[in-house]
Amino acid sequence: MTHQESRKPNVIKEIYFSFSALPLWVQVWVALILVPINFASLLFISEPNGKIIAFLSLIAIAPNIIIIFYEKGFSKLMALPHIIPWLLLVGLILATPLIDGEYKSYLYALATINTISLIFDIPDAIKWFRGDRDVVRKSTLN
Repeated sequence: MTHQESRKPNVIKEIYFSFSALPLWVQVWVALILVPINFASLLFISEPNGKIIAFLSLIAIAPNIIIIFYEKGFSKLMALPHIIPWLLLVGLILATPLIDGEYKSYLYALATINTISLIFDIPDAIKWFRGDRDVVRKSTLN
């Protein structure tokens, strides 16, 4: 490996450093709560509205993979793909007839967590539209 090759940016490393530069509570929220509960929708795909709930849960996350790689890190742009699908998702859950059991508990948890996420996402989207387009970076990467 030449000296110049060793200085090329490593996208995965930049993404990791960007994620680790987020506040710890945000890292925990995203990695241990928000992403897992939305992916858990696949476990309930055969339940009433299960396919559409899984679709709305995951279609809001999928574009962020592209955004993260394009920007080589985390930014407020990542809030945008959540807004419409998760507003529809929460509305669908609230309109779903009462269901008993673990599916009902899951739906309430999913609606609650995605509503909390939207409380952060909507202001972040507004900030992004107003020009706050910075990518989170550790000070050593600036």
